[in-house]
Amino acid sequence: MLVVQLAAVLLSLGLANALPADAGRASSVTTVSIAKGHGYEIEEHQVQTSDGYILTMHRIPYSKNTGNDGPRPVVFLMHGLLCSSSDWVLAGPHSGLAYLLSEAGYDVWMGNARGNTYSKKHASKSPLLQPFWNFEWHDIGIYDLPAMMDYVLYWTNVDQLTYVGHSQGTTSFFVLNSMIPRFKSRIRSAHLLAPVAWMEHMESPLATVGGPLLGQPNAFVELFGSAEFLPNTQLMNLFGALVCSDQAISQFMCTNTLFLLGGWNSPYINETLLPDIMATTPAGCSVNQIFHYLQEYNSGYFRQFDYGSTRNKKEYSSKTPPEYDVEGIEVPTYLYYSDNDYFASLIDVDRLRYTMNPSALKSAYRMPEEKWNHIDFLWGLNIKEILYDRVINDINNA
Repeated sequence: MLVVQLAAVLLSLGLANALPADAGRASSVTTVSIAKGHGYEIEEHQVQTSDGYILTMHRIPYSKNTGNDGPRPVVFLMHGLLCSSSDWVLAGPHSGLAYLLSEAGYDVWMGNARGNTYSKKHASKSPLLQPFWNFEWHDIGIYDLPAMMDYVLYWTNVDQLTYVGHSQGTTSFFVLNSMIPRFKSRIRSAHLLAPVAWMEHMESPLATVGGPLLGQPNAFVELFGSAEFLPNTQLMNLFGALVCSDQAISQFMCTNTLFLLGGWNSPYINETLLPDIMATTPAGCSVNQIFHYLQEYNSGYFRQFDYGSTRNKKEYSSKTPPEYDVEGIEVPTYLYYSDNDYFASLIDVDRLRYTMNPSALKSAYRMPEEKWNHIDFLWGLNIKEILYDRVINDINNA
């Protein structure tokens, strides 16, 4: 586990009911506090997965400018790796996608994957112990998304919802629809920002440095077990407040950390948001999620976790893990991608485009802004005009 923890340190330096709001949060900057600060009604809901994880969802049911104006079509937003529902509200009413969708007439739900700041509970396992962290993004696709979306459909009494995912939120979408076909009739359309499936050409330093060691079959999991990776802590909150403010001469450290994760040299980074971004991100995940992505990078496949041939035979009845059936996905899907994205490279997105069923792939929009990176899909300057107006138009016309 020492190797994993060292990698975490280096990375951080390199760089079923409504609940009381903000219960038990370490940070004063939360999805609820942010949305309420902008005058929006927001709810917290919890749902338990079939394997016992208790997940929190956030909901903006209607616009503050209209009030409760009756039933609305439903949009479900799913965050990326090391992130949370806070992603969608941090940028404020003029740029945050959750607010923009609310103003466009939608009932907006925001998911939180197991293990992040808002979803660290289990029916029988403690997050302080290793067994809690024995999961990866395959489990988010086959357990978390079904539990959350079934809850949303039941609670709102609608037959379909629109799905919007960023980064890992796109990977888990592909997992879900490869493994559980019933959702093809429950998702009206999917809008995938910085889509991540094949990752052979990922350029992130995390991959080039960690991939050869940590992306091998088995990936230390059976030797060391699993653990939490980069949790959100009071130390990170303090770091963000002191180091990332507009007045701090050290602000470049924050932008460099984000560049390490998402791509270099973006002129679109909203530096005013950096303290709040650092207070909510990273939100934590399991090291197995990192290992699985590094396996994708090493192998060139988009497939289930590789435990090594011996355990693979037990898990999958074959020496190698099964690949995800992306070609068989029938949900109407819209992709949005960019040139300066370290996680979702142009070559890998092209492979995704050519693999998908042409009848399901409705649009693949390559951002004209050449320096738009993986993080800019959430917090880029002028993101409403550059991207979100198009996304909302696609949702309206899907």
